[in-house]
Parts: sequence; structure tokens; C-alpha cells
Amino acid sequence: SDKPEADAEILMLTNSLMKMAGLKNYTFKVGHVGILRGILSEEKLDDKTQNAALQLMDKKQYEDAISLVEDSGVSKKCLQVLRELVQLKGGEALEIVKDVKECVRDYGEASAAAENLDEILRLTMESGCEISITVDAGFARGLEYYTGMILEVNTPNLDVAIAGGGRYDRLVELFGGEPTPATGIAHRIDRIMLAMQSQNVAIKTGEDKTVMIIPVKKELKGEALKIAHMLRESSVSVEVEVMGRKVTKALEDADRRKINYAVIVGERELKEGAVVLRNLGKREQTTVKIKSIVETIRG
Repeated sequence: SDKPEADAEILMLTNSLMKMAGLKNYTFKVGHVGILRGILSEEKLDDKTQNAALQLMDKKQYEDAISLVEDSGVSKKCLQVLRELVQLKGGEALEIVKDVKECVRDYGEASAAAENLDEILRLTMESGCEISITVDAGFARGLEYYTGMILEVNTPNLDVAIAGGGRYDRLVELFGGEPTPATGIAHRIDRIMLAMQSQNVAIKTGEDKTVMIIPVKKELKGEALKIAHMLRESSVSVEVEVMGRKVTKALEDADRRKINYAVIVGERELKEGAVVLRNLGKREQTTVKIKSIVETIRG
């Protein structure tokens, strides 16, 4: 999916995983590679030079990166913008993104990337998800295939990220596949276990029902994410339909993958604080109050 709710879902899913693992004081570092690439592309830098500059930024060698860009003949405005960007970081995520948008206002592609990051963060926060996010405008992961939002998860106990990922819309094409916009994250289980050990977290096991949440129209994606967050807070395994498919197609996919329940989010039901809950195994559905979904699913 190329939609911002897919990126928000990655943030929320990972946050739920860290909570379920029992970890404390973890922080998401978030950026958007499209901001930096947008500036460099408009300055006519070739991909090789862009990649080299981003790899230096990934190592926090910002002055070396800016010197490399300067040697490539970019404008003074570009150098000034880059120097300002690498200073923009902090935990007031939306305020930092606002500053980023102002900083890159003269670069069309970078501005669009900043707007995309703003929408992703707003969707995440409006879901009710309590998540610690630091936005770092100079953040650049070392892998060249990233095209959009990028993220890492860090804990104070380890000096390496315990998870990392982002958007890679052209990766499938690089391997000869069809154009397939995608976003994802790798959770380093070994590092998560080390973090759990350092925080003396006890390992819990158990089973749960699986749920897919399907908004009937794109305008309801925010409500779908809110419901997903509510269910995850109750340790229910949830995924949100982020492909923009029709309800029928999404239900077919959920049924094929043996998901237990589908929560269909529609305007009419929402006006009454309810959703349609479909038991995919029994082929039965009923209208359920949102506050009663967990109880109904668990029986």
C-alpha cells in the first residue's frame, strides 16, 4: 500500500509489540528520506552522490556529507537548508515537522515528503496510541532502497536499534517484480530479548483471536486505527486493511488467511458508537458497540 495509514500501522504495530514484550522507556526515531532526497534531486545530484551523502548522514557525519554535496556544485541555499535540517530534531514531533516544512518550503518534492510525514504522525497520534516519537530531520538509514518514512526503535539499555525499517516503494521492482508500494519493519528478536533481559522482563505466553479491521471508505481510516489501538491495548491480535480494497475483497483475504473476526467500520454504525462484527468461521455477523468488541470477541 502507498497510503499513509500503512506507515502509521507499522508504527502502531511495533509500539504494541514493544508493550506486549514488557519493555519500558523505548523511543521511536522517525524521519523521511524523501525530504533529503527531494532537496538533492532538485539540485540535480546523481543517485551515486545522493547515496554517499545519505550514508555519511546515517553515521552522523553531517559535515562530511554537506562537504560532499558542496563539492558537487549545489546552491548556497541548499547548503543552508541542509545545515538547518540536521539541527531539527526532538520529541515534539508535530512541531518539529512544522519547522521542517518551513525549512524546505522552496523544494517541492521535499515539501511533499514533509507533508506525508505529518499525515503519518497525525494518524498515529489521533488513534490514541501512546507512543514516544522523536523526529530527526537529518536521520538517514544506510540502505539505499528507502523512499519514504524511516524509523528505528531504541532503548536506553542498548546502543543499537532493536527494530528498524521504513517505506521502500521500488524495492520489488529492483528484483524484477511489478511496481509494489510497500512499507515494513524488521524486529531484531535477539536485541529485543537482550533489552528484555536488561530490564528484567518476564516472558509471557498465550493465544488470542485474530481480527482484521476494515473501513468501508478511506475517510474512516482514522476511526479504524483508533479501534485497532483499543483492541491491541487489550492484547487482541489486530491488523488494519490499508490496501484500499473493497470490503468484499478484504473479507475474502481475511477468510483465506483464517482470520477469526472482521470488524467493519461504517458511517451508519459509527453514529451509534458501533461497528459490524463478522465471525468469519461461523459466517455470522452482528452490530456491536465499540466498547463491547473485546468482550464479544473473547466470548
